[in-house]
Amino acid sequence: MDRKEKDVPVTPAGRLFLRQEMNTIIHCAIAGKHPLNIPAITSAVETSIIMHHPRFTSLLVTDRHGHEHWRKTHLNLDSHIIIKHDVIQVNDHEKAVNDYIADLSVSSPLDTAKPLWEMHLLMAHNCVVFRIHHALGDGVSLMSMLLSCCRKSNDPEMLPEIKNAAAVRRDSNLLRLVVKLMKVMFFTVVYVMELMMRSLWVKDKRTAVTGGAGVELWPRCLVTAKFRLDDMKIVKNVVANATINDVLFGVISSGLSKYLGIQSPEAPKEGTRLTGLAMINMRSEKGLQDVSDFKMNNKGTQWGNKFGTLLLPVYYHRNDSDPLQYVKRAKVMIDRKKLSLEGYFSYKVGYFVMSYLGSKLAGWLNYRICSNTTFTISNVIGPGEEVTIAGNPVEYIRVNTSSLPHAITIHMVSYAGRADLQILVAKDIIPDPQFLAKCFEDALLEMKEAALATIQPDKVS
Repeated sequence: MDRKEKDVPVTPAGRLFLRQEMNTIIHCAIAGKHPLNIPAITSAVETSIIMHHPRFTSLLVTDRHGHEHWRKTHLNLDSHIIIKHDVIQVNDHEKAVNDYIADLSVSSPLDTAKPLWEMHLLMAHNCVVFRIHHALGDGVSLMSMLLSCCRKSNDPEMLPEIKNAAAVRRDSNLLRLVVKLMKVMFFTVVYVMELMMRSLWVKDKRTAVTGGAGVELWPRCLVTAKFRLDDMKIVKNVVANATINDVLFGVISSGLSKYLGIQSPEAPKEGTRLTGLAMINMRSEKGLQDVSDFKMNNKGTQWGNKFGTLLLPVYYHRNDSDPLQYVKRAKVMIDRKKLSLEGYFSYKVGYFVMSYLGSKLAGWLNYRICSNTTFTISNVIGPGEEVTIAGNPVEYIRVNTSSLPHAITIHMVSYAGRADLQILVAKDIIPDPQFLAKCFEDALLEMKEAALATIQPDKVS
């Protein structure tokens, strides 16, 4: 067979992430509770589907027309496992790992002479850092792949399980269906028009956390805000029909308001909008899949980058006597976004532009959207129970991406009753990211206290 016949064209979304202005690498830190065992980790990878997956065993090549393809190659595992024995801030392992990833976020592209992924073993800090180019897949695909290297703590032979999102309840009442259809049409038109304007000229007002074109090249700092899922559920349960995502956006809105109100030289006007850029899963099965069944050609669970883009605004409020109002406002906004076809439109239009108008235009439009908004945010569901990697119990799973024009990128992953928020900032714009993380943590605690007061007013002082 001719060699060219083996080459597989890179998908339109994959080509977007390969553009110089959007070159994106996903970093996933998996920390063990015990020292890393290099032979055991190597064996775990060798027996995982990584060794057989087409994207993880292919080189990125470019033909004479400038079109990118995947070319099957022999995978030399030794070139992908990078062992780091040096000690960085050994008295604070979490800070050491965050600092290491922050440096990678702006200074270390992946080597195109081999498949676009690596595993860095930080021996002094018991942590494995996966580096995977976004062209290989999105968060749902890659989390499923990473968990194929893990096992349940209480059953070492079983792969981790991820619960899918609950099924959407369908309404059979004709009048309500008509009203819902009208809302879908209205919100779709409004949000699609806004998305188009954001890609051209409309931008957030400048604040102390605003980034912009070129900021992706600035030095970064990475910090972690830690939440208990039970605390988020307490807040969720007192706001009618709320979700964890509603609570998360309430926390982001409250936390940014706290930070700007205290740290900003000139506080924004009340109600100032700060727009988040979020990616939503466009697969028919919304949750992560059973990793053993996650194949490239499964209908509805296809491998790759299958996401749409949403603009999710939060608003600055100087003093809000009821912390739960942040969640209630977030819920109204997110419910409207769910009704619209904004995500579907952005997915289809992005595919069309990449396929027929070229990656240069698509890259420019996406870069403009990032430059005209304030932050990136994502939320990925992780295992609900403890897992092991190469027999080592996992302490935490955390994810972030390499730098974007935003001064703040926020990624949350839940794991075993916890939710860790990775906050990557341009440190010349936000020199005190630890305080920003504390603002987010304090925001949830205030919401929890308000929620408990609502449930048990006589037991809360």
